[in-house]
Amino acid sequence: MNILIIGAGAVGIGLAASVKSQGANVSLFAKGKTAKAISEKGIKRCGLFAHYSFDSSEIDVYEKYENIGNDLFDYIFITSKTTANEDIAINLNQNKRILKDNAKIIIFQNGFGNDEIYLKYFPKNMVFSARLITGFRRPERHVSEVTVYTEPILIGSLQKEDPGDLQEIADMITASGISCKLTDEVDKYLWAKMLYNCALNPLGAVLDVNYGALTENEYSKEIMNKIIDEIFDVIKSSGYSTLWDSADEYKDIFYSKLVPDTYSHFSSTHQDIQRKIRTEIDSLNGKVIELGVKNNVDVTTNEIIYNLIKSIESGF
Repeated sequence: MNILIIGAGAVGIGLAASVKSQGANVSLFAKGKTAKAISEKGIKRCGLFAHYSFDSSEIDVYEKYENIGNDLFDYIFITSKTTANEDIAINLNQNKRILKDNAKIIIFQNGFGNDEIYLKYFPKNMVFSARLITGFRRPERHVSEVTVYTEPILIGSLQKEDPGDLQEIADMITASGISCKLTDEVDKYLWAKMLYNCALNPLGAVLDVNYGALTENEYSKEIMNKIIDEIFDVIKSSGYSTLWDSADEYKDIFYSKLVPDTYSHFSSTHQDIQRKIRTEIDSLNGKVIELGVKNNVDVTTNEIIYNLIKSIESGF
């Protein structure tokens, strides 16, 4: 099995080591210092679960699509930031020759609806999405550390295509130590993650605080409550569903379980702002706004927090 992983960050390297440990031939698409580090040092997965290390002779690294052979890959894992999706989709479309006839694309990213840009170029039965809430960090450019695990990685289709062919991928990731399952309801789980990320990520970045601190201030808590209320209205009006029947039901577990379990965490949006790079806000609250406008739902609070993040980004 040949797998190309596009996005050599913590998630990409972590998944690369996972499937490599189970016998897959793994290639990484990376650039600059990251490509150089992997080419010289290989890749490592450490932290929770089994540790794996593969030297540079065992991993192919590509910086340009023209250097990749024809009819090579069975699977493409998209593990980049969502801000790169349009560029990746266009390049994959222009270089379809690198894919085998039955190849599949699996998107391991934050947000909702990230499959849409790929569906402009590839059929529905080729594009799948994953809900990933396992925590990865990259202490070195070639190293992925598994820092948090709460629930299995879930893979499915937002277009309701049968994910059965992906069982081999789920089995490989599970055998590497990180549980991975297929689901026919990946939309429900992605919306569950959206509720969590949209409420916490941008507000924590704007206020420069961790998740727990947001729940200890009555004003930030009120903002989060309004964001959650609006998202539930959007989910209902858009014909989707999630794991809870109401906003109040979700808030109960959000404040009693979900945030306390990640109390000290600083969001990826916060980290991006600190590094002065573009955030994934368009795939988070931006997606909520898009669906809200489309379905005539009031998403004022999401719009305000979205505009605050965009205002900060405009200064980079």
